[in-house]
Amino acid sequence: MNPHLLDHVVIVGGGTAGWMAAATLGHLLEGSPTKVTLIESEAIGTVGVGEATIPPIIAFNTMLGIDEDEFVRETNATFKLGIEFVDWLERGHSYIHPFGDFGRDFDAIPFYQYWLHRNLAGEKDDLFSYSLMVEACRREKFMRPLSDRPQSALAGINYAFQFDASLYAAFLRRFAEGKGVTRIEGRVEHAEQNPQSGFIETLTLDDGRTIAGDFFIDCSGFRGLLIEQVLETGYEDWRKYLPCDRAVALPCAKIADPVPYTRATARDAGWQWRIPLQHRTGNGHVYCSEFMDDDTAETVLRDNLDAPALAPANRLRFLTGRRNQFWNRNVLALGLAAGFMEPLESTSIHLIQTSLARLLTHFPDRRFNPSDIAAFNQRTEKEYERVRDFLVLHYTATRRDDTPFWRHCQTIEQPDSLKGRIEQFRSSGRLFSEPNDIFGTASWLAVMYGQGVEPVATNPLIAKIPLDRIDQIIRRVGATIDNAANEMPSHQNFIEENCQAKSMV
Repeated sequence: MNPHLLDHVVIVGGGTAGWMAAATLGHLLEGSPTKVTLIESEAIGTVGVGEATIPPIIAFNTMLGIDEDEFVRETNATFKLGIEFVDWLERGHSYIHPFGDFGRDFDAIPFYQYWLHRNLAGEKDDLFSYSLMVEACRREKFMRPLSDRPQSALAGINYAFQFDASLYAAFLRRFAEGKGVTRIEGRVEHAEQNPQSGFIETLTLDDGRTIAGDFFIDCSGFRGLLIEQVLETGYEDWRKYLPCDRAVALPCAKIADPVPYTRATARDAGWQWRIPLQHRTGNGHVYCSEFMDDDTAETVLRDNLDAPALAPANRLRFLTGRRNQFWNRNVLALGLAAGFMEPLESTSIHLIQTSLARLLTHFPDRRFNPSDIAAFNQRTEKEYERVRDFLVLHYTATRRDDTPFWRHCQTIEQPDSLKGRIEQFRSSGRLFSEPNDIFGTASWLAVMYGQGVEPVATNPLIAKIPLDRIDQIIRRVGATIDNAANEMPSHQNFIEENCQAKSMV
């Protein structure tokens, strides 16, 4: 037995981050001597604007042993096959970033390279029609992948969820408490540090109770109660890359069957999200305060709702960027306490999930090995940078110059890592996955091409293949995708038959 095992892990803050951490640790530490406690105050609200996810959340649910139909019912969720971007390249233009590949690779060369070669030869075509996820979005279809037909295009369905974030936190709370996690109602007023190491040893609550711990997970949101207010870790500001710094969120009534995708519509000084759930529609307007005031931003949102609002507007201020260290001494920051990436590509919940997976890899004992902490920080930093680059691409690869905000976006200096990716794609059509990439080559292709970044050449190996042969390959793939999309049931019918929410109130 390791005499240095942790006695007590203390999570500060609830919400999505806190209860994801509690569910994970409660599940994996169940039956061990290590206790897990979560401290939260009902008087402190949670941000709760992120209601859309990306496909790796399925692995998170599987790891916890969560029944997916139950999860969908309990969170009023819908399924998500991608994100539609409206008016980002220019007004009147739209495209869908799908969760899945384009076509099928031939002779170890990606399908899209064949398509690009034919396109450069003058055979203009719609790249996005060769994505089953895009076609399913366009036709409002959904089904889970067919495991018993591995050669079918339907075996490659890749999906995520759109859900009510408050219901998700409540669902995870029930799960975590069922695994032995203790919840304490209270507000942290003070942290006592070891005078030599600077490690946090105890937390004092507003009612005078003292909670001792070995390892603390800070899920206190933008405040960074432990990671910043106590340990003064510092923050790297990324506003020079991503200028939006405010948001207003507002749910509205449901007026139609929910579609299996999130929509992001560019506005004069930012963008608006639309997330359809089973019982309502989530909406929000992310904007830059340098180019639009708060009242105007809320008016823009209200004027573009599909139905009457269901609650007062929730106004938020944020600073895009990340902590200088995600793990400092015996404190690990998670969720908004670790950093903020605007919800343009639904990465917030995924960044919580990957940090938790990384924590499990580097899970500490009371000695807190510095090399483990350094490895965690390095890998997490790279992951945040990859997400940053992907978001910056949306803003800087645009033809819009119709408002001061969009003219400013065209002047943003891209990170060198993003410049390199764009140049490689433009010169040769090549895309490669990088370590710590949340998004694969199909995602980069969708946004590159959707934002008007087009290559001037393709893989030279394709030049030896006759154009009519390439045309046959592409047409066959197109027919396969069309047939597969036709075979799928409607998104609404799938929900009704498998996972309709118990209450639609």
